[in-house]
Amino acid sequence: MRANIPVRTLGGFVAATAFAGASAADWMQFGYDATHSGRNTAETTLSAANVDQVQRRYQATLPKDVDSAPVYLSGVQTSGGTRDLLFLLAQDGTLMAVDAADGSVVWQHQAPGQNITTSAPAIDPGRQYVYAYGLDGYVHKYRVDNGAETTSGGWPELVTLKTDVEKVAGSLTIATSGATTYLYVVTDGYAGDFGNYQGHLTTINLANGHQDVFNSQCSDEIIHFDDSNDCAWPMPGDSGGSGIWGRGGATFDAGTNRVYVATGNGFFDADMSGFNWGDSVLALVPAGVASQGNGLPDDSYTPTNFQQLEDQDLDLGSTSPVILPMPAAHASQHVGVQIGKDADIRLIDLTNMSGTNIVGSVGGELQLLAVPQGGIGMSEQPATWIDGSGNTWLLIANRAGVSGLKLRFTNQNVPFLEAEWNHGGNARSAVVANDVLYYAAACGASFCMNAADPVTGDVLWTSTEHLATLHWHSPIVVNGAIYIVDGTHLHRFDAGDVADDTIFANGFDP
Repeated sequence: MRANIPVRTLGGFVAATAFAGASAADWMQFGYDATHSGRNTAETTLSAANVDQVQRRYQATLPKDVDSAPVYLSGVQTSGGTRDLLFLLAQDGTLMAVDAADGSVVWQHQAPGQNITTSAPAIDPGRQYVYAYGLDGYVHKYRVDNGAETTSGGWPELVTLKTDVEKVAGSLTIATSGATTYLYVVTDGYAGDFGNYQGHLTTINLANGHQDVFNSQCSDEIIHFDDSNDCAWPMPGDSGGSGIWGRGGATFDAGTNRVYVATGNGFFDADMSGFNWGDSVLALVPAGVASQGNGLPDDSYTPTNFQQLEDQDLDLGSTSPVILPMPAAHASQHVGVQIGKDADIRLIDLTNMSGTNIVGSVGGELQLLAVPQGGIGMSEQPATWIDGSGNTWLLIANRAGVSGLKLRFTNQNVPFLEAEWNHGGNARSAVVANDVLYYAAACGASFCMNAADPVTGDVLWTSTEHLATLHWHSPIVVNGAIYIVDGTHLHRFDAGDVADDTIFANGFDP
């Protein structure tokens, strides 16, 4: 057992960075893009032909514990030269910039406060700034190259005034609509749903720092609640609110030009002209405001069994809404998926979410079916993919196994999902890159990385090196390498050759 990382050297340069190739790509937010598709369309290095050659390059020890996924920016000009950087947010609110070549920390900043966060940061499309939630209740803006914080123009931006009972668990989302780029931040309660928290969406215009708030309980109020001006609960003895906590946070769909959030827990009375949206999927205009006035979202979906979900703590919003990419022949279709803790898949028409064209109506999904492998308590984010024949797939890895469902259409052109394969096990959120499915799954008492054929589920490669216990961790695949965190360790896997000569950095455990 050595306390070092072997890093290949070639002609005086760290060869681990060279494997990415000439056309480097980025992975700038959770799930790769604003739809959190989990699909890297730019990957060309790793493929089904060479994935069986992948091995771990390093296991780097991190100074803080991380319970989320990294994001990645290539070719950053730092004082120490050009680096590919990973950005990781620790549970204690420390944002770390890590050199992807060897796992060393380039810079770090902490915004301390109460409790924890399991959010992931997001990188500005201009590639100059990275945004991360701090435990002080604010989102902070840092330069990617040296970590210098912006403290003007409204920054840091307020997210919650109740850090004792509210946190950011979902990841940050960045999306552009027209000429405006927005940062989306969601809140929820802590484990146990204690205290009078309110799940809400804070939308920040990155051009001018202006923000808007949409509360999923008391949506007619457009403020950050505090203990002196709180949401009035409709039922005696109620506490807690409809938290928004899916791994991806808010989901933006350019096709409908809307931002979507899914709530879990909380009171629902929107079908009776109320302003409470427990266990619902809500659609808002890009600015994150109630465009119809009177606190109403643009559209909504609420399952008919919303009260059962609330009573049994089966949060509809335990995952973030999924936007299914549509085949070219069906380009007019806008279809989404919502999976809750009950492990039921709800296929939703994103242009008429309840089927009634009335906001607040109950029911109306296009299809309701169970996750093929089961998985009660599901919180893992699915991935989407379009195969070489133009078919759309939903790929689900969760604590009960892995499955692939294909989108099909009836003779009346109504979409539906059909399971093609599934196998059991204990897995975590999957991603797709260059037509290969990647996920971490249990192997003995720990976890191993896996690569599989997304059409058949056949496993193409399993790492011989093990990961520690995983919670909300999930991999990214970019520029020929797989990165995943398992708490205080960052792992890199790739298919490059290992040279005989090595240099060492802290943290290797072969």
